[in-house]
Amino acid sequence: MTTDPVRTAAADPAPARLIETNGIDIIAESERTARPRDLFWPWFAANVSVFGMSYAAFVYGFGVSFAQAAVVAVVGIVISFALCGVIATAGKRGSVPTMVLSRAAFGVHGQKVPGIVSWLLSIGWETFLAIMAVLATSTVFEILGWGGGVGVQIGATIAVAALIVATSVLGYHTIMRLQSVLTWLTGAVTIVYILVTLGHIDAAAVGAVPAGSVGNVVGALTMVMTGFGLGWINIAADWSRYQKRTASNGAIIAWNTIGGSVAPVVLVVYGLLLAGSDAALSDAIASDPVGALAALLPPWLLIPFWLTALLALVSGAVLGIYSSGLTLLSLGIAIPRPAAAAIDGVILTAGTIFVVFVAGDFLGPFQSFLITLGVPMAAWAGILIADILLRRRDYDETALFDPAGRYGAFDWVSIGTMVVATVIGWGLVINQFAADAAWNNWQGYLLEPLGLGARSVVDGVESWDGTWPWANLGVLFALLFGFVVTLLARRGTVRWQEGRA
Repeated sequence: MTTDPVRTAAADPAPARLIETNGIDIIAESERTARPRDLFWPWFAANVSVFGMSYAAFVYGFGVSFAQAAVVAVVGIVISFALCGVIATAGKRGSVPTMVLSRAAFGVHGQKVPGIVSWLLSIGWETFLAIMAVLATSTVFEILGWGGGVGVQIGATIAVAALIVATSVLGYHTIMRLQSVLTWLTGAVTIVYILVTLGHIDAAAVGAVPAGSVGNVVGALTMVMTGFGLGWINIAADWSRYQKRTASNGAIIAWNTIGGSVAPVVLVVYGLLLAGSDAALSDAIASDPVGALAALLPPWLLIPFWLTALLALVSGAVLGIYSSGLTLLSLGIAIPRPAAAAIDGVILTAGTIFVVFVAGDFLGPFQSFLITLGVPMAAWAGILIADILLRRRDYDETALFDPAGRYGAFDWVSIGTMVVATVIGWGLVINQFAADAAWNNWQGYLLEPLGLGARSVVDGVESWDGTWPWANLGVLFALLFGFVVTLLARRGTVRWQEGRA
């Protein structure tokens, strides 16, 4: 990271570097050479994981039919990645990472509120992906009869952490090249997997899956949106800040959406066919995606399958750790970007070691914590999307680093909107890991007063009756509330900001 975040448009072309030195700097015009179609590679590579098929079991868990589930998958995935695309357009207009652009809506110092949430969420998800990569290796090795014990897990942890950290430290240009290669490898093996397992589909069984209510469909839709596009939305502009300033906003949104959604749509719909054909398989996928999916394969395909699953998980973790490092810098940590990525890499490695070797029952509480953070992040997304749509001019990039500039130090309307949306949103979601994370059972406090469900405690474990508690309405509420309030309450503020000399 340079000492001065401001980079002049007249700067000489930067020489090619092995390690990206840009942190939250304003990207010089000479370095902005990317095209919208370049955005396809990182988003596709990070979302082509065969684990996408496991979402089919989760969708069916909401009590919906195949037709309902397929519509939910297509609509939820495409819309959620399109929202990422809207935020990606801000990267082109502002030349800085997502969490720096967000200062225009929250203020230079006020942005630290969503920034901390974003950093925790990114660190959590990238650690989760690393853990899944280690466990996937152990499972496949056991199936092959090579043993999946402590030795394999130690080796996998070292290899996975080293690959993720090294790639993220090298930075943007290395990641973009790596993702383009991974896209072809993972895409090819995924196609082979589908062709080999087609015989396991039972059309009659799939068609016999009963349909669910509106609440079932809404719950499944929210889960899909949160698990796919909304899970990436806090880093969406990090990859578009190298786009040419003349790039089409529509093209940026389109390539972001296509890259992020095309693989998950195919994988989830195909997973719905597999899971709907065999209830036992559906249960197995929900509890052990790698083992259940690998069990369908002939031995010769197990190694390619494992490598595909591993590389896709690593690819997603690389995007996360790169962006979490940028978010760390946006919070005021004055260190070079590679050092920030390395720090997050140490945290990722420590978290992976702890979960894999110490806390075998930690994944439930861990996922409960991440879902809880999804509510304030949805509120932030609604606020930023509305703020972006209200703007007619490029960002004043220098002012994004100046508390006395046009964006100010704190925007209390945005901060207050996020707080209110979060408080109400938490009241409309429940802890879906109640048995493993009883400390998080305080959520859902608005559901009973609103007649949307009934809470009970059986043998010390919280449970909910009714459809709506499982619909995660709080996530959608936070997103829509943040969007609508910002669109109505900050229109004048945005016009003043853009009109200020």
